[in-house]
Amino acid sequence: MKLALHFPNFSMPGAPGSLARTLADTARAAEDAGFSTMTVMDHWFQMVPLGGSAEPMLEGYTTLGYLAAVTERLELGTLVTGVTYRYPGLLAKIVATLDVLSEGRAMLGVGAAWYEQEHAAYGVPFPPLKERFERLRETLEICEQMWSDDDGPYRGQYYELAETICNPRPLQRPRPPILIGGGGERKTLRLVAEHGDACNLFDLGPEEVGHKLDVLRQHCDDVGRDYGTIRKTLTTPGDDAESDEFLSRMGQYAALGIDQVWVRALAPDPAAAARRVGERLVPRLAEL
Repeated sequence: MKLALHFPNFSMPGAPGSLARTLADTARAAEDAGFSTMTVMDHWFQMVPLGGSAEPMLEGYTTLGYLAAVTERLELGTLVTGVTYRYPGLLAKIVATLDVLSEGRAMLGVGAAWYEQEHAAYGVPFPPLKERFERLRETLEICEQMWSDDDGPYRGQYYELAETICNPRPLQRPRPPILIGGGGERKTLRLVAEHGDACNLFDLGPEEVGHKLDVLRQHCDDVGRDYGTIRKTLTTPGDDAESDEFLSRMGQYAALGIDQVWVRALAPDPAAAARRVGERLVPRLAEL
């Protein structure tokens, strides 16, 4: 099992002036400690549980470009980009650019979007859930086409592209990995089976996570996809990451097939926390 770091909280001592140094120090500490991946949120302002819009929030892909410049090995992405935030052709171009500048370390984390309040605040349309999932499917198809040899048009119900040119293409072949966030059994996990390289589930307990994985396996069987080719990942709060109970729980998840787990970067010193947690967990999770 691999360990990943999620950086969701920018309310750090000295922010915003301290954020560049804090992010760089945290990313380097995570890389040195053996974390495989580092992600940030893709939101326009902070979520209510972390203080709401009164607290700082950096734009996700600008932040990832900065992290690419200060690291060498970490996989970099968002957890996750809402499908409504950017036109899909632009999103594919942004991730391709990140992949080139990070020398092949980008991933696309994407989902159907949910934060209606920030859409209203910025004047961005927030379609009904059914339409958002249909747009997500088309976005996945567009990214796949833009990262392939096919520069031709794309015509869907919601998006029409006269050309799907992406030059330069991503360095990773056949493409940067696509992680689809969420555990919805009818639509989300079906899209994982059809288009995803990874799923991301919440830490709902081994029984519920096992059920979600069984649903994903059935979708894979239905579409002729090898279930074993999909990375199964889990997001945890991370507050108990240094406890024996955390390792015990991860052992149960590993037995189900979970092969990567996210913990959160913790204030007020996320670099020190990442170094401490990584040094403790990376070797022990690798044994699971």
